[in-house]
Amino acid sequence: MEKVDVIIPTYKPDQKFLDLMEKLAHQTVPVQKVIIMNTEQKYFDRLTYGTSFSKKYKNVVVKHLSKREFDHGRTRNSGVRCSDAPVFVMMTQDAVPADEFLIEELLRGLQQENVAAAYGRQLAEDDCSETEKFTRQFNYPEEGAVKTKEDIERLGIKTFFCSNVCAAYKRELFDALGGFIRHTIFNEDMIYAAGAVQAGYGIAYQPGAKVYHSHDYSGSEQFHRNFDMGVSQADHPEIFAAVSSESEGIRLVKLTLAHLKEQKLWLQIPGFIVKSGCKYMGYLLGKNYKKLPRKFVVKCSAKSNREYWNKG
Repeated sequence: MEKVDVIIPTYKPDQKFLDLMEKLAHQTVPVQKVIIMNTEQKYFDRLTYGTSFSKKYKNVVVKHLSKREFDHGRTRNSGVRCSDAPVFVMMTQDAVPADEFLIEELLRGLQQENVAAAYGRQLAEDDCSETEKFTRQFNYPEEGAVKTKEDIERLGIKTFFCSNVCAAYKRELFDALGGFIRHTIFNEDMIYAAGAVQAGYGIAYQPGAKVYHSHDYSGSEQFHRNFDMGVSQADHPEIFAAVSSESEGIRLVKLTLAHLKEQKLWLQIPGFIVKSGCKYMGYLLGKNYKKLPRKFVVKCSAKSNREYWNKG
């Protein structure tokens, strides 16, 4: 059985992170090491102080860094360097495995021919909105797939989709392809996946690998997140210029509206339209951020990503 490490960047971890750790401890394929790349030690200490965390999870390695040091790509690469396993799994602190088969299913995805990475299915939590539930189902359907260069014309930007909320990687190939991009505001997972696809490898969507992960973002939060997404695409025209994101976004909006009407959830429609407008406005501004004043750009970026603008 192959050794598997799990790498989790954390910042202000909470109960969901503890739930994640408990689920990882009871997988059918044991996790060799859990490598935690934690931003700001005081928040991690606040969560674990007075608990048996370190005694309970003896396979945990915690690396602390400052907020200024954090970068979506570089920090994850640092975590990979702490691993000697042939396979590593990237997760986020708020992704809770749905069962004990998460690692097993991700490994099954990687075992398919010529696959560079395998990502799991994100399920909506019970208490989230209907629009969020529908969005998760849209982006993470029940059917699996392996996406390759031949799918670009048919799938467009979805060919490169791969989420580090829950994704497994072959270490040897990861190193050969140069790892995650060192400095990026967002999308380090998609940028890596795009490079792998262009190099002739496949990206597997493995729906049997399931985590609970969903968010009911406000219109303002949607604006900031999609601004940063637009920035990442503007910074990497070699990947994103030839494939459109807008058409897939419009399709999701139309299908969600139809779903809300079908469910007779009329009161949710105005809020959904407003949030969709916030997402699109943020995305358009982000795509054109180089034409905007620097101070305005920083304000448009998500708070968690504003340190990005102080780095070269």
